[in-house]
Amino acid sequence: DQACQHLVTNALEDAWRSRGRPTGVIFHTDQGSQYKSYLFRYKLQQYAMVQSMSRRGNCWDNAPTERLFRSLKTEWIPKLGYHSIQEAKADIGFYLMQYYNRIRPHHFNQGVSPYEAEQKLKTVSNIC
Repeated sequence: DQACQHLVTNALEDAWRSRGRPTGVIFHTDQGSQYKSYLFRYKLQQYAMVQSMSRRGNCWDNAPTERLFRSLKTEWIPKLGYHSIQEAKADIGFYLMQYYNRIRPHHFNQGVSPYEAEQKLKTVSNIC
């Protein structure tokens, strides 16, 4: 479906820009048709990204993403939902880009946020 292709391509573009236009990164997806589309794969190539796709029927490939969405649904989204699409986009965007990545402690990262863990890795690895 072209609407889904454009939706995931726009999300990819937003993520790429907000992360400083990185190259050589791995972009993990499931096997949805929108991720197999020419448009999406072309954008990945344009941004010098490598696509990693879950193996069919292997739920463990996508476990980190599934865990993220479980946390979003159980910790954040109001029980009665949102009043508008705009409200949902703003609130979920804040959760993903600010709270979950920069504030929320993660057990896997020894109690620090993913952002803090990434900064430590950059320091240890001598990466700018």
